[in-house]
Amino acid sequence: MTYKNLDSSSAFKQLQAMPASNLKHVLNPARIKTYHAKAGGGLTYHYGAMPIAEEHLNVLQQLSEELSLTEKYQAVVDGQVMNTGEKRLVLHHLSRGQVGKPVSADGEDKGAFYQAQLQKIERFSSQVRSGAILGSTGKKFSTVVQIGIGGSDLGPRALYLALKGWCASKEIELIDAQFISNVDPDDAQAVLNNLDLESTLFILVSKSGTTLETLTNRDLVIQAIEASGIRGIDPAKHMVAVTSKTSPLATSSSVLESFFIDDYIGGRYSSTSAVGAVVLSLSFGFDVFNSLLDGAHEADVLALNPNIKENAALLDALLGVYLRNVLLYPTTAILPYSQALSRFPAHLQQLDMESNGKHVNRDGLSISYPTGPVIFGEPGTNGQHSFYQLLHQGTDIVPLQFIGFSESQYHKDIVVEGSTSQEKLSANLVAQIVAFALGKDDVKPNKQFTGNRPSSLLSARQLDPQALGALLAHYENKVMFQGFIWNLNSFDQEGVQLGKVLATKVLDGCKGDEVLKAFSELL
Repeated sequence: MTYKNLDSSSAFKQLQAMPASNLKHVLNPARIKTYHAKAGGGLTYHYGAMPIAEEHLNVLQQLSEELSLTEKYQAVVDGQVMNTGEKRLVLHHLSRGQVGKPVSADGEDKGAFYQAQLQKIERFSSQVRSGAILGSTGKKFSTVVQIGIGGSDLGPRALYLALKGWCASKEIELIDAQFISNVDPDDAQAVLNNLDLESTLFILVSKSGTTLETLTNRDLVIQAIEASGIRGIDPAKHMVAVTSKTSPLATSSSVLESFFIDDYIGGRYSSTSAVGAVVLSLSFGFDVFNSLLDGAHEADVLALNPNIKENAALLDALLGVYLRNVLLYPTTAILPYSQALSRFPAHLQQLDMESNGKHVNRDGLSISYPTGPVIFGEPGTNGQHSFYQLLHQGTDIVPLQFIGFSESQYHKDIVVEGSTSQEKLSANLVAQIVAFALGKDDVKPNKQFTGNRPSSLLSARQLDPQALGALLAHYENKVMFQGFIWNLNSFDQEGVQLGKVLATKVLDGCKGDEVLKAFSELL
């Protein structure tokens, strides 16, 4: 299989020589109705407001074939070693269903291993939700609290918030979920202040079982339980672990139950593993989580299609590379017109920037072209009254990724001046796409909008579990494909390690490092 840097690709050089399409000249109803691809789970990816034409798509197809992008994805799901930095398999797709060949590692069938953990989670969550498993003082659990950081927090938290309204509208019994992630003690205390400890189950998420921030927060929780003065309360009966088989937590008597993950699923890709399965199954019931897996699996299967017009994740990735490496736009905004997705941009920040924020290729050699963009975002319409001013009239062009749904989750709305709130939300989304693309001429310079600002749209009827699963997988696969295009290892994260090492050094007294000492004395 061919692995080469993007700047050595003949298709990429051809792409660089092509002028971008001016949206003010090409945007029309026919284009809007035809420039789309199914993304799974009821999602559709619309790219009519991207600055490309058929000739660009033809060259992007050539680029995909020249770089063997779907073949590399096939290698991932077939269990080849694709994390070159850590010499590991990459198996997050397998956590939601088999896409490639059966995969064996560590002397076991990994698909069977993930399925066994799901079955264990299904049994446990059912027993907790039914009251068959109670807290140590006999109370039924009514709250779960996930303790984790990074991928153990961002993805599961985003998914929980995304589905809470949908589940409530379906009258599904909810167990409230809270999250503690930051080592800042105020984060933990703010959650603990509002808990009935007798009816709270804590989920400790640490693959190694040694994550300093997570264990510090665990000890804060145990201290709070022991200091509560509640007769008979036992911290071990109020805590479960999501960890690896070899971690100290795997067989610890300090937890009620352990659920296993492994090194082949990175934290930012772990939401469909036990990392997300435990908290979401406890909160909403396993059937809801299983529907999310179905949506993700559908998107994963679609991502195998070599035709870029029928592969939404691959097309999104290629168009993103065109924006980043030909038009040289350094930033991308994620703009969900759904309050339920309020934390989804934060998850995508980690997913994208931790995966593709790299300056060396798979072989450790420096590369000369830009890689992952800066990702930021906020739900509409709040963002319109915040940073959209810069997006419309600023000196930098920021590509936009809109996410929208035609129906609300709760189906509770009001008609004001002839339209519902949901209709107003959708109208704002549509208006923004057109305003960014076409702009507006005016005799007053401060009222001029240059337009020709590119955007895409991921849309579905409603944000339900299957649509959410597909949305999650779409972005995971987009980031993966872009890593292949840039010839990166998207599955390690050495950039997070140096700060950890130096923080440990500070806690050990700086060990003669005068610069560290000088800064440490400021706090």
